[in-house]
Amino acid sequence: MAQAIDGTATLPRDLSPWGMFLNADIIVKAVMLGLLFASFVTWSVFVAKNWEIWRARRSARALLAQLTQTHSLAEVSLQGSDEPVAALVRIAIQELQSSGSDPHDSVKERISWLLDRAEASAARRIGRGMGLLASIGATAPFVGLFGTVWGIMNSFIGISNAHTTNLAVVAPGIAEALLATALGLFAAIPAVVIYNMFARAIGGYRALLADGSALVMRLVSRDCEAARSCHPIAAAAQPKVNAPKTSGIVAQPPQAF
Repeated sequence: MAQAIDGTATLPRDLSPWGMFLNADIIVKAVMLGLLFASFVTWSVFVAKNWEIWRARRSARALLAQLTQTHSLAEVSLQGSDEPVAALVRIAIQELQSSGSDPHDSVKERISWLLDRAEASAARRIGRGMGLLASIGATAPFVGLFGTVWGIMNSFIGISNAHTTNLAVVAPGIAEALLATALGLFAAIPAVVIYNMFARAIGGYRALLADGSALVMRLVSRDCEAARSCHPIAAAAQPKVNAPKTSGIVAQPPQAF
């Protein structure tokens, strides 16, 4: 009985979060540190991605307003902007310059393909970091649960070694185990909320890119129509109805006999 009393006397009594962390098993400590690091990554992605999306949407709206008011691609002022909507305009201008005298319908088709690829590339670029948030939100509760199971297992082992079921023996180990679950939820809940918020913001940004492609194609169509109407080659290319050729023989009226 004296051994049981001595065993309980050496058990940790500091049940503050820091005290529970210090007295936890090495596996539980590793789980807690991993979850704290995941939470730090979540908030770092939140700050960086929030600034990136806000800046991209502001630039896109400014250029879309300019595209709405212009009547030709030559009137668009890019001013060295590297914003994706500005890249759409550059792609259209470069293709028009490279196409030369190609038929206008084929030029517009090629520009439409290039704009689709540019939109997809911009969407992938703005979505970087979303997979990390989704992984943290999906796995953090299970990692915390693993730490809880491991801590409770150690608590039962401690009960067996102490030969007592006193609550003072059971409580510290269970509290340390539940701290791992709490940290798992602390890392997962913000990650899920931030992921959903960014998913809606990125969806709105992709809609802005689609609007930019539509406006660029409208200006391309206007420029092509203007080129077709201004060039005399287009008028000369129209098929003409010619009188059937004769072999230099003039038909004579029938003579009366």
